[in-house]
Amino acid sequence: MRIISGKYKGRVLKGFSIDGTRPTMDRVKESLFAIIMPYLKDAECLDLFAGSGSLGIEALSNGALTCDFVDSNKIALDIIKTNIKDIPNGKLVLSDFKKFLKNTNKKYDIIFLDPPYSNNYIKPCLEIIENNNLLKENGLVICEYEQEVFESSYPILKEKKYGTTKIKILINKGPS
Repeated sequence: MRIISGKYKGRVLKGFSIDGTRPTMDRVKESLFAIIMPYLKDAECLDLFAGSGSLGIEALSNGALTCDFVDSNKIALDIIKTNIKDIPNGKLVLSDFKKFLKNTNKKYDIIFLDPPYSNNYIKPCLEIIENNNLLKENGLVICEYEQEVFESSYPILKEKKYGTTKIKILINKGPS
């Protein structure tokens, strides 16, 4: 697993075999970042269910200002710490997703939601994000999933399917 673009392009990442994680395929990541590239410059990002940190590190590599890497697995956070050892502006948070989302007072430009597919966590994440106003105006929520059914008050910017993997990018258009 590697960083595919930006200033850290080619960097090998550890953690593709962390128990309970599933890395985003390179072709999915490449397509996703081509879509969100205009939103990355100086963005404050949240990589929830961070795993190896691949999505957040890719964002930092392509111009994001900061990234909070949140995972409930200490082994995953230790691996992310290794993966970002010389990359500035990454913050590691050991926390359950609900606890983190309910207790943070930070607003984000980009939120990556890539939970284990079988757990159906996207719907409760979106509910908390929307209710607590955690997404800045014109901010994006990137949802990677397989079968989960969920709705959002945020309109869909883009939807893509790659085999069984689906990506839905939501945008906060602000007050209607």
